[in-house]
Amino acid sequence: MAKVLVRLRVVELGLGVALLALLLRAAQVQLLEGARYAAVARAQRTEHVVLEARRGTLYDRHGLGLALTQETYHVGVAPNELRDPPRDAAVIARQLRLAQSEVDRGLRRRYAWFAGPYTSGEVQTLRAMRGVHLEPVLRRFYPSPDFARAVIGRLGEDGRGSGNGGGGLERLLDTVLAGKPGAAVVLKDRSGREYESPARVIADPVPGNDIVLTLDAELQEIAQRALDDAIDNMAAEGGDVVMLDPRTGEVLAVASRRADGSMRPSAFTETFEPGSVAKIFAAAALLAFDRVRPGERVSGEGGHYRLPDRVVTDEHPMASLTLADAIRVSSNIAVVKFTARLKPDEQYGVLRSFGFGAPTGVEFPAESPGLLRLPRDWSRPSSASLAIGYELSVTPMQLAAAYGAIANDGVLLEPALVREIRAPNGMVLYRHRAQPVRRVVTPEVAGQLRDLLRGVVEAGGTGAKAALANFQLAAKTGTARRVVGGRYAAGQYTASFAALFPADQPQLVVVMIIDNPQKGSYFAAQTAAPVTRSMLEQALAARTVAIDRARLTNMVVPTDRVPLAEPEGVVPYVMPWPYVPDSASTPPDRLIPDVSDRPLREGIRTLHQRGFRVVIKGWGLIHHTWPAAGERAAAGSTITVFAEAEASLSSK
Repeated sequence: MAKVLVRLRVVELGLGVALLALLLRAAQVQLLEGARYAAVARAQRTEHVVLEARRGTLYDRHGLGLALTQETYHVGVAPNELRDPPRDAAVIARQLRLAQSEVDRGLRRRYAWFAGPYTSGEVQTLRAMRGVHLEPVLRRFYPSPDFARAVIGRLGEDGRGSGNGGGGLERLLDTVLAGKPGAAVVLKDRSGREYESPARVIADPVPGNDIVLTLDAELQEIAQRALDDAIDNMAAEGGDVVMLDPRTGEVLAVASRRADGSMRPSAFTETFEPGSVAKIFAAAALLAFDRVRPGERVSGEGGHYRLPDRVVTDEHPMASLTLADAIRVSSNIAVVKFTARLKPDEQYGVLRSFGFGAPTGVEFPAESPGLLRLPRDWSRPSSASLAIGYELSVTPMQLAAAYGAIANDGVLLEPALVREIRAPNGMVLYRHRAQPVRRVVTPEVAGQLRDLLRGVVEAGGTGAKAALANFQLAAKTGTARRVVGGRYAAGQYTASFAALFPADQPQLVVVMIIDNPQKGSYFAAQTAAPVTRSMLEQALAARTVAIDRARLTNMVVPTDRVPLAEPEGVVPYVMPWPYVPDSASTPPDRLIPDVSDRPLREGIRTLHQRGFRVVIKGWGLIHHTWPAAGERAAAGSTITVFAEAEASLSSK
């Protein structure tokens, strides 16, 4: 009996010790380590997720989206949750446009994952399907990937403009566009999958601001296509086109391309020696300091003028020249002779006032200031070199801004790429206004400079091939030797052309640069000038470009212009708007080309090149036009283009 009692005491003692240990462990878990285990439990059942903020949209000046943010989805499928696996698998394959075998293979796993990303329309049918889990993700979308790519840029590897690989306006304006991400808590099952339960939002995401750029989509398209054609047809190494409004400084188009198809922002970041397009700035200094008398002539020296350390030559020598003649025929000798009357400080001061040697201030990262040395650093031939556009490095944007000052009655404006910034609710936070930098020359001198440039496009001028049928231009050609590896390269040239349209009360500044054209002539008169003419004709034929046609109708049409031979594909007639018929000068009807089944942009470009205006109905591939292809219509007539999505066309 005693042994039994001892055994009971031992058992009781053991149970007591076990219960005490259990109580102590429970106290440790609950009181000392409770917070840690609760956190682990919450981490297994819940997850903090970042709610992406919608990045702001980039628009052109007319409201066309250039960089958009789309909500897309990744699709996950839990096969054991599907109600009817064979039927559901067929629906998933059809909606996601996947091979049935690929979907079936995915559904053999515990959890199938289809990354996509897929649009809202593609997953709409799947939303109500049990077992299908949608993960939203915001994706940056560029409707036309090559459209103004050098200017707009792209997001970096981290999805931000400031990340590695980001550039252009996406990078510069990242803090304005990005918005502020939110946060939420979602529930998960034991496998780590999220429940189809509403998330508990901790902080709502704040969308980014929308930005309206100054770019005109139609002018940008015209500039890009013209530059592409010029580089291909002339076997050039690359080129740039800049168009801006001289009254506001707003940049309307910027196109840059290399022969290999790359699009770097060279209009802002890469410099060149402008050559003869800079002669007008030497003329500006001469007129501003009253160093040349009206009608005064200098000798043309038979085409060869010897300086102490060089020989200056003219391509088309004249016996004697006025300043107007020197600009009209681009005489190096006459400009060098006239410029010798300027002091170095005077010559430098005018070039500096036009903005050379300093950034323009346009909203673009890493803009180059160019190169303009101080007079104390000049050598003996520097004054003559600067007069004809050498020993001076400029960007195409600087050159456009400087010509804009001539068009704007002598006031230099800061170029702008941002027209408006709008909050997500549509409220305008910022609106661009013209930003004067300084007065460079008086309105009277600016008017004289425009008269000098007008002569360049008249008969006998170097820019005669840029002349329009209905409006006068003021322009200047330039052909300069290229520097390669620090030395002038034999047989390599930069052809440039700067134009003010129209010559009176200019509304548009166009600067075109063609790097090292190899096929045909390398002179700007035969390369950049006619291409600029074609761009202006297409702009006049377009419907929505930023040109005030009411003001153009009041311009005097020159009647003594010698008709120019029209190359194939160039619009020979441009109609003022609104059009007033004139039976004596009405151009002949044109045959409407067949553009059916072509991409919308290609068809519009073809119609513009034939001299027609275009109204668009729909989007995608062109189905038909009205009037129909094969009919005839007067130049300047409006052709309505009916387009449909590619899928719609293929189903007919």
